[in-house]
Amino acid sequence: MTLRTSPLDARHRARDGKMVAFGGWEMPIQYPTGTLAEHRACRGDAAAFDVSHLGTVRVTGPAAFDRLQAALTNDLGKIAPGRAQYTHLLDEADASVLDDIIVWWVADERFDVMPNASNTERVLAALGGEDVTAGRAVIAVQGPSARARLATVAAEAAAVGRFRVAEVDVLGRPSVVAGTGYTGEDGVELAVDADHAGAVWDAIVDAGVTPAGLGARDTLRLEAGLPLHGHELGPGITPLQAGLGWVVAWDKPEFRGRKALADERERGVERRLRGLEVEGRRPPRADQTVTSGGKAIGRVTSGNFSPTLDRGIALAFLPPDVGDDLEVAIDVRGTEVPARVVPLPFYKRERR
Repeated sequence: MTLRTSPLDARHRARDGKMVAFGGWEMPIQYPTGTLAEHRACRGDAAAFDVSHLGTVRVTGPAAFDRLQAALTNDLGKIAPGRAQYTHLLDEADASVLDDIIVWWVADERFDVMPNASNTERVLAALGGEDVTAGRAVIAVQGPSARARLATVAAEAAAVGRFRVAEVDVLGRPSVVAGTGYTGEDGVELAVDADHAGAVWDAIVDAGVTPAGLGARDTLRLEAGLPLHGHELGPGITPLQAGLGWVVAWDKPEFRGRKALADERERGVERRLRGLEVEGRRPPRADQTVTSGGKAIGRVTSGNFSPTLDRGIALAFLPPDVGDDLEVAIDVRGTEVPARVVPLPFYKRERR
C-alpha cells in the first residue's frame, strides 16, 4: 500500500525526522532530539506537532446539523457556531466506537469533522459530506507557553479560546483554528492551506516552538488519560466501558447505536478502563496481562514510561468492581511487575 504524506513531509525530512507508517500515512515519530526531550518541551514550554494525518470531513448545508445530530453521540445543541465538541460514532449493532471525533462548528451551516487517520472513509460513509483532507495541513501547537509563542506569529490564532473555533488570518491566509489538542496541555490546532503549511510551520518553529513527533504525542496523551482508537476505543469497546459516558447525550431521541448502548447501560458494563502506575521505570505495553492474586483480571491497552511521573504507566480494561489502590501485577515479558490501580488522568495541568 502506498502511504500518504503530509504537506510538511519535506520539513520533517530536512530535520532528520524518523518517519514511520501510521494510519496509512508516513509521519515523523521523533526528531534527533528524541521523544523524551520533545515530551518535556511540551510539558515545560511549547511543542508543534504535524497532525495532518487526521482527516477532515466537511459537512455543509441546511441539513448538516440534523445529519450530524442523528448520527453522533454528543449533543450539538449544547454548543453553537464557533465551538468544538468531542463525540463518538458508534456501530449500530453493538455500540462499539467506530471512531472518536472532534467536530469543529465553523459557521452556521459548516462543520469540519475530524476523524482519526484510518477512519476517514468510514466517517465519510456514515455522515456524507466532502473529504477535504488533501487540501490542508493541521499543526497542533501545545504547551504552557504555546499561545505566547504563537502570538508572535499569528496573534488571532493564539487568541482562540479552549474548544472555540474561528476563521482567522495566519501569515496572510484565512485559516481555521480550534482550541483543541491531545496532550493534556493548553494550545490550538491550525488547519492551513497545504501550499501554505511550510511557511507556517517554519514561522512557528522559528518562534521557539519545539518540533515533536508522534512518539511524544502518544506519551503525552497517555499521561493525560486520553484514549487512542484501536487501543482504548474500537471494535467491542463502547463509550461506557471506556469511561466516556459523558460523551453520550441520553436525552437525544436518536443517535447511531443508541439502543445497543442503552441495553449495556441497563445490564451494566463487564469491564472498565482504568489507570495503572508501575513500581519503577519499566514500561508496560499493550496486550500484556494484568493479574491480581495470581489470577488474570484484564489486559493493558496502552503503556509506556511517563517522563513526568518518572515511572511506567498503563491503561487497562479491568472488572468494573476493581477500586483505586488495588495492588496488581503486569506480566512484562514473563516478569511480574508490581503496579497499582489509580484514578485517571495520571497528569493534569491546573488551568487558570
